[in-house]
Amino acid sequence: MKTRAAILRAMGADTPYAQSQPLTIETVELAPPGPGEVLVRIAAAGLCHSDLSVIDGNRPRPMPMALGHEAAGVVEALGPEVDDLRVGDHVVMVFMPSCGHCNPCAEGRPALCEPGAASNGKGELLRGGTRITLNGEPVHHHLGCSAFAEHAVVSRRSLVRIDPELPLEEAALFGCAVLTGVGAVVNTARVRSGETVAVVGLGGVGLASVLGAVAAGASQVIAVDVSPEKLALARQLGATATFDAREADMVEMVREQTRGGVDHAIEMAGAIPALETAVRMTRRGGGTVTAGLPPPGRTLPLDIVGLVGEERSVRGSYIGGCVPVRDLPAYVALYRAGRLPVDRLMSGTLPLEDINAGFDLLREGKAVRQVVRFG
Repeated sequence: MKTRAAILRAMGADTPYAQSQPLTIETVELAPPGPGEVLVRIAAAGLCHSDLSVIDGNRPRPMPMALGHEAAGVVEALGPEVDDLRVGDHVVMVFMPSCGHCNPCAEGRPALCEPGAASNGKGELLRGGTRITLNGEPVHHHLGCSAFAEHAVVSRRSLVRIDPELPLEEAALFGCAVLTGVGAVVNTARVRSGETVAVVGLGGVGLASVLGAVAAGASQVIAVDVSPEKLALARQLGATATFDAREADMVEMVREQTRGGVDHAIEMAGAIPALETAVRMTRRGGGTVTAGLPPPGRTLPLDIVGLVGEERSVRGSYIGGCVPVRDLPAYVALYRAGRLPVDRLMSGTLPLEDINAGFDLLREGKAVRQVVRFG
C-alpha cells in the first residue's frame, strides 16, 4: 500500500529546520505485515529528543530513515501468527521490541532485549529487513516504529493494547515520555513514599519524572532546568521547589533545602554537566539515575573515593526499566484516576507538514511535547 511518511535522507542539516527541511513528506510503499507483524493506522505521534538527536547527527542511524517512535494508533491488519490482537484495537507503540526469549527478556528486562537492540541499530524490524520503500529503494525504520507516517508496519512485540476510551493523542505520550520518565522513578530509582527526589532536565521525559515522583509520594520533588516556563510547569505538576540550573550555588541550595542532599537525583537532560550536577546533589548513600543520552563517546568523571566511601550509586535507565505490557496499563490507570496528569505535558498538536518547524521549537526548548495529529 501507499502511505505518507516523514523521511530523513541525511543527518546534520542546518538550522532552522523550517528552512532547511531535513524531513521531507514522501509517498512511500509499505509492504503488508509479515509473520508476527501488524499494520497500524497512526493517529498521533509525539516529537521527542530521540528523534531530534537523529536529525542533528548526535545519534547516528542508517539513512534514509522514516522517523518517529512515540505513537498510538489503530490496528488495520494482522500478519500471520498474530492471534492476540484484533482489527480495530487501539495500541501504543514501544520503541524497543522484545523477543521474549533472550537472556534479558527471560530475566524480565525486555528493555534490554538483545535482538531488539540489534534490529533497532540496523534500522530494521525485529524479524529482519525493512518494510518501507521509496522509489524502489529501502527506507530504514526508526526504533522499529517509523511513526511519523499515516501507516506503519511494526512487530507485534512493539505494541501494547490500550483501552479505546483513552484519547489517542494522549495515549501516544505513554510509549516514550511516560514509560521512560515515570519508569526511571518507579522501577530504576525505586522511590519510596517520603523520600526526596530531584529531576534535572525538564523536557517531556523529565517532567514525566516529576509526575512519577509526585505519584510515588516523594516528600520533596525538586525540579532543575534553565527554562523559566518549564520550571513554572513543574511547580504546577507538583514540584515542591524549583532551581535555575545556571545559578552558581544551585547544588548547595538544593543540599541545604534537603538537609544534606536528595535521596534520588534523576537526570534527563542528556548532557554530562547535568549528570555531574545530579550526582553532586545527592546525599551520602544517595543514588543518581540517568536516562539522558548525550552524544556517543561522552564520559563521566567520577570521584571514586566518594562513590565508595559515601556509598553513592549511578545507574542508567532505558525505557524506565519497564515491562511495557505490565507498566503501561498501570500508568494509564493512574492517569485516568487523576494521579498522573500526562495531558499537561502536551504543548500542542500540528500537522505532518509542519514537522520541521515543530523540531525547531523542540530544539529551542520552547515546547515540551508536540503531537503530530493524523486525520
